[in-house]
Amino acid sequence: MLAQEFIRAKRDGGDLSPEAIGEFVAGITDGSVTDAQISAFAMAVFFNGLSADETVALTLSMRDSGDVLDWSGIDKPICDKHSTGGVGDNVSLMLAPIAAACGLAVPMISGRGLGHTGGTLDKMDSIPGYTTQPDNALFRKTVEEAGCAIIGQTADLAPADKRFYGVRDVTATVESIHLITASILSKKLAAGLQSLVLDVKFGNGAFMADYDKARTLATTLVKVANGAGTRTMALMTDMTQPLASAAGNAVEVRNAVEFLAGAHRDPRLESVTLALAAEMLVVSELDDSPATALGRAREALDSGRAAEVFGRMVQVLGGPTDFVERHDDYLEKAPLNAVVEAPKGGNVHGISTRDIGIAVVELGGGRRRPEDVIDHAVGVTGLVDIGVKLEKGDAIATIHARDDRALEAARKRVLAAYEIAENAPDVAEPIAERILG
Repeated sequence: MLAQEFIRAKRDGGDLSPEAIGEFVAGITDGSVTDAQISAFAMAVFFNGLSADETVALTLSMRDSGDVLDWSGIDKPICDKHSTGGVGDNVSLMLAPIAAACGLAVPMISGRGLGHTGGTLDKMDSIPGYTTQPDNALFRKTVEEAGCAIIGQTADLAPADKRFYGVRDVTATVESIHLITASILSKKLAAGLQSLVLDVKFGNGAFMADYDKARTLATTLVKVANGAGTRTMALMTDMTQPLASAAGNAVEVRNAVEFLAGAHRDPRLESVTLALAAEMLVVSELDDSPATALGRAREALDSGRAAEVFGRMVQVLGGPTDFVERHDDYLEKAPLNAVVEAPKGGNVHGISTRDIGIAVVELGGGRRRPEDVIDHAVGVTGLVDIGVKLEKGDAIATIHARDDRALEAARKRVLAAYEIAENAPDVAEPIAERILG
């Protein structure tokens, strides 16, 4: 089918065959379809949508535009988790080793920071020597020896999606639920997964703040992934406050190692991490129910086995052999620190979570432009939760900065992000809903 006829069919609300979609995606990959044609198709989908069958076909075609990893020979279920992103969301760093310690193989392909949310890959880059872009041989070796590997997407995985997303990014078509779904899943399914758990965020720190819109995305992702042959479910999780008490890169790695070692565990972070681990065990058919799977996940954490897996993963991927034991010696620290003090007494009634993420970006811990270099040392720690009772002068958070100007700007933004009131607020549970295929 000619590209222009393909576009015309979707513009006029027609249904596209899997074969036609496959031809168009092949043209995206080999360059025979122009950026203008990709843009026109994306806009047609933005207004007219795709059916479930069309979205499955687009997902699979983009998955098959490059390498699809083969884990044959590994006698464990192959499972991963994907999060739509949030502030202080370092769940992957604990979840992958917990799931691996329970008997799963977890080839976790993660991304870099986007907007106000941090990226798992940027966090892992905080670890000296750690290889976030290994070749496929080292990737496989790490999964075989450690049980999990947290790495970045290679150029050979779903290259059609990379080009398609680049066009969408500059043509106001990113927000299409169907194109978001195909983009997320094409990369995940190219990792050769047998099962997948999705962590879909909502609230003022999420990309989709509205619950109903986020739920639509979650249900679409679950339906399409299962339609593509990968057992998938989703949890809807609250992002109306930072998930961890730290936001940044090295500070979130430190928070994660302390979590694994049992030195400090933020309660909401612990709840979400263990719930996702339990769902990974259930969807992979290693356990029958979330309740019993939750017990297995907690035992893997509390026994120290998950911390051992994390340390082994870091070592195989080139990091320090004693990183878990001496992480504080290896992680870079910012030269300046300042406590943000409560201006009055009362209860933390609300947090502008997105502004916490923006403060990290302004400190240098995120990117304003794709080519920006991340400062891994800066960030915010000690973030107090909604519902905490404060006296005037109590610490709300601590800023870690490179210079005085950035420190003061971040201090003001974090302070403004906290709403303190006399009455105690209702505090939402971190997990709102479980969505099954």
